[in-house]
Amino acid sequence: MMSKLGRGQKDKVQQFMAITGASEKVALQALKASDWHLEGAFDIFYSQPQIRAVTDTRHLEELYKRYRDPDVDMILVEGISLLCNDLQVDPQDIVMLVLSWHMKAATMCEFSHQEFIGGLQSLGVDSIPKLREKLPSLRHELRDEQKFREIYNFAFSWAREKGQKPLALDTALGMWRLLFSEKHWPLVEHWCQFLQVRHNKAISRDTWSQLLEFVKTIDPQLSNYDEEGAWPYLIDEFVEYLTENGIVPSRK
Repeated sequence: MMSKLGRGQKDKVQQFMAITGASEKVALQALKASDWHLEGAFDIFYSQPQIRAVTDTRHLEELYKRYRDPDVDMILVEGISLLCNDLQVDPQDIVMLVLSWHMKAATMCEFSHQEFIGGLQSLGVDSIPKLREKLPSLRHELRDEQKFREIYNFAFSWAREKGQKPLALDTALGMWRLLFSEKHWPLVEHWCQFLQVRHNKAISRDTWSQLLEFVKTIDPQLSNYDEEGAWPYLIDEFVEYLTENGIVPSRK
């Protein structure tokens, strides 16, 4: 099948297979459907419910046992650190947030038996090599606007202390730096400094979700920012802070 393709097309098939872990047949279908545009082919691939690979429950149980805490029927910090070690990723890597989102994990640094097994089944993997191969496609999901929004909103409840409604400021700052290093928002450091200087309190869900809207709709020079818009007061104060400190042009 590959023999009829030009060299550029073959390269795209190889690249597509490497990033998505898809078979040659699936790669060809997606690339042909997108007129050989790689980005378009990824969009097609990720928007379709994937034909899940069959996972072996026995393998999944073995994996769970490897990471499970000796005293509690859960995977806790030590288990996650061992998992990261096996996957050769830093525990601070954003891909671990995407993985936790797939596992529908309730709390940072913990996986229940159901979350771990269910998440790996939904990804169609039942071994560490298969999960490692899947990591590039998990990273790629952050480029999808809709998925980024879901992962961003998931991060708020995932990173909270148990039983707390707002998100501790330090944790929120860490999560924003992580998420917006992906989204490349040039004002992220100013936002973090502003919160430490002017706010210094935990972050509400409303502020959390509105900030993403702000980042998506308002350009970094704030030329399209409307003072009459319905932004939370904290975002309005941030805009004043940017102007007062000469970080953006004055709005007069």
